[in-house]
Amino acid sequence: MVITPTTANNGEQRHNGKNHTMKNIFLTTIGVLLYVSGFADVRPAKIFADSMVLQRGIKIPVWGWAANNEKITVQFNKQSKTITAGNDGRWRIDLDAEKEGGPYQLLIKGNNTMALNNVMVGDVWICSGQSNMEWTVDNSLNSTEEIAAASFPMIRHIKITNAVGDKPWEDIGKNSGWKTAVPANVANFTAVGYFFARELYKQLKVPIGLINTSWGGTDVETWTSRQAFENSDEFADMIAKIPSLNLDSLAEAHQRTMLATITKLQGAAGNDPAVSMARWKETAFNDSKWPQIKVPGLWEQQSLPGFDGIVWFRKTVVLFAPEAGKPADLSLGMIDDSDETYVNGILVGSTKSYNQNRVYHIPAGVLKEGKNVIAIRVEDTGGGGGLYGAPSDLHLMVNDNKKSLSGNWLFQVESVFKASAVGPNSYPTLLYNAMIHPLIPFGIKGAIWYQGESNAGRAYQYRKAFPLLINDWRKHWGQGDFPFYFVQLASFNAGDGNSEKGSAWAELREAQTMTLSLPNTGMAVTTDIGESKDIHPKNKQDVGKRLAAAALYNAYGRTKRIYSGPVFRTMKVTGNNIMVWFKNNGSGLIAKNGTLKGFEIAGADKKFYPATGVIKADHVVISAGTVLMPAAVRYAWADDAGNANLFNKEGFPTVPFRTDQWKGITEGAKYRN
Repeated sequence: MVITPTTANNGEQRHNGKNHTMKNIFLTTIGVLLYVSGFADVRPAKIFADSMVLQRGIKIPVWGWAANNEKITVQFNKQSKTITAGNDGRWRIDLDAEKEGGPYQLLIKGNNTMALNNVMVGDVWICSGQSNMEWTVDNSLNSTEEIAAASFPMIRHIKITNAVGDKPWEDIGKNSGWKTAVPANVANFTAVGYFFARELYKQLKVPIGLINTSWGGTDVETWTSRQAFENSDEFADMIAKIPSLNLDSLAEAHQRTMLATITKLQGAAGNDPAVSMARWKETAFNDSKWPQIKVPGLWEQQSLPGFDGIVWFRKTVVLFAPEAGKPADLSLGMIDDSDETYVNGILVGSTKSYNQNRVYHIPAGVLKEGKNVIAIRVEDTGGGGGLYGAPSDLHLMVNDNKKSLSGNWLFQVESVFKASAVGPNSYPTLLYNAMIHPLIPFGIKGAIWYQGESNAGRAYQYRKAFPLLINDWRKHWGQGDFPFYFVQLASFNAGDGNSEKGSAWAELREAQTMTLSLPNTGMAVTTDIGESKDIHPKNKQDVGKRLAAAALYNAYGRTKRIYSGPVFRTMKVTGNNIMVWFKNNGSGLIAKNGTLKGFEIAGADKKFYPATGVIKADHVVISAGTVLMPAAVRYAWADDAGNANLFNKEGFPTVPFRTDQWKGITEGAKYRN
């Protein structure tokens, strides 16, 4: 078979915490952007556009480029300021603070005049992180009703183009501009950001601007600047080993490495690949020399790291005479990104969606006695690729008899996409350079953040990596310790982790909780609204509300409101019981939906057992009959902690915690390249 690099279609593809616009990535550095210093026409940075929101109550930086030493005047509302562009054509004017209001026109005059219309003054929030922040309204719970009901023209949103940069960019890439929250636009808004903004607007009645700079499947390290790493004891050695990057040459090197990997897996090329591939769906095709891959499972985590392209999967199923000729249902779980599925050479279904369960009906007469071949052609345009989900999702149902299809499949690469090169996680700082640095110093109220799934394997180090990012952004923005609110990981059965086996997700949640030690931070706990089999829980409404509750309390001084669930305060061992006290109890503790669940107790042997709990005023009494001398208690300590149900009466869930400091499973994991 000949491996022919091809070019994939443009478009956003998401997968398992990975949302990727890989085929339209800016793979070069500043060269992709216009250096406007040689231009005669004045223009502002691209973040300044019609329908934008400017931050109230602080000086308003406006900057851009013009001809060298060109005289620039900026007029807004009742003020006008003038400056001369530098020898490099750059200019910046800081307008005086404005109160909320509008719409206004922003005029920028040089050798030409630019007029930006329908500009509001209100509060601007950065919305960043990975796919659960990038997740759009149209993919969320009750999306049809939510889109139809969107009538908030004072809420404005801009999506920063997904891009990687080897050096800090001067400006963002091409984008769709600022959009108002009305039915024609809101479907493509960040869902968490929109529901956050909607709650704020209902309470504050001021314009809200959302700068959505998020990318699914990304590590925290790619959002952090090189300078931050250089000044960090934890990461200084790592960043010193990262050379100055050139993404074009890196892409070429990656392509060569990928082709060599595939050649090693598949052997020499055939003379007529088109004929060979046409036969890959047929029962009679000899696949005995194909390599094996575990299904379900992403191919990036197995034989094809960093691969984007087209791969065929084949599985032979033996049926007996009573099953032959009968109609059947083929369940394949989810496939990233799209598939064409054949049974005995006959197309039984195809889907172009990364997060839709495949269940294809096999008509009567297709299945035969003896060997039957399932062949799947999978196309992945970025990020994770292949069949993924739970093993129980893969089966063939014939005559009410379920035959499992999980396990080893045969596979073969059809083609490699050229854009399969440098992704956002290939090196640190890439997204800071292209998607954060160009936004600075745009005036903001604060930031909301939903990320951590991709860092779960290095959860212990996240204790330093996440605060490093927050402090880094605050330093570069120069607005002091601006509000920074984040979402704690929702429940998801990532690896069936628990106290017995260890849970990377629980350890990541702990690292997030520890980050609350930074000033002006807040956390939305979401263990109760996750989905065991979907890393992208659809209920983004409650996520937004809980972030808004933290903002209203801390950033807006609405201190009469409860904004958090119970937080562990202290414990006391009494006989074979442990008494646990909390703060942020609100009007009182409750066990939501029945008996108290989610607690575990261990003795000195460090073996945890499920515990029963009884609420007593401001504390909980916990015990386990098998532990006579308890030493430690844990709550919601699992990947999927959805059964934990201790709340306060205001409806906020208890923050997951443990009282022990025993070594976890991620303590030795470090970020390396």
